[in-house]
Amino acid sequence: MEKLLKNPSFQVAEVKLSYRARVKPSQRPQVTSSTDTYNILKQSWDTGKLEFVEQFKVLLLNRANRVLGIYELSTGGVAGTVADPKLVFVAALKACASSLILCHNHPSGNLKPSAADLQLTKKLKQGGELLDIAVLDHLILTSESYYSLADEGLL
Repeated sequence: MEKLLKNPSFQVAEVKLSYRARVKPSQRPQVTSSTDTYNILKQSWDTGKLEFVEQFKVLLLNRANRVLGIYELSTGGVAGTVADPKLVFVAALKACASSLILCHNHPSGNLKPSAADLQLTKKLKQGGELLDIAVLDHLILTSESYYSLADEGLL
């Protein structure tokens, strides 16, 4: 094994983990309800995409439920997008988040979660438990309103 590492014909990539906070902790918005989450997301969401394509984002929170950042995980088509659980937790770990809120929009305006939405939420909640990162909610947004899985007892 030692010879393998010293052999110049073998190279490995360097892995860097970083998170750059550009907002002072006291200036970060605090989430205390699903309405807070909706308002924060609505301000940051590209309104041109809200009714056009489905996007999946993750709101990363510290222990005081202050927003560390919003990670745009994916942008898909009119009827769906992919949310890779590994990438959700890569973002949470990079930001050293204590908890997170999952978010995606439904361009159709339908607020009802699909079976796939519920299955993904369950899977991510279980993954978060293993990493000690709480999945607090999963919001479905439209241009007019939102649906909170936590408020509806589905989390």
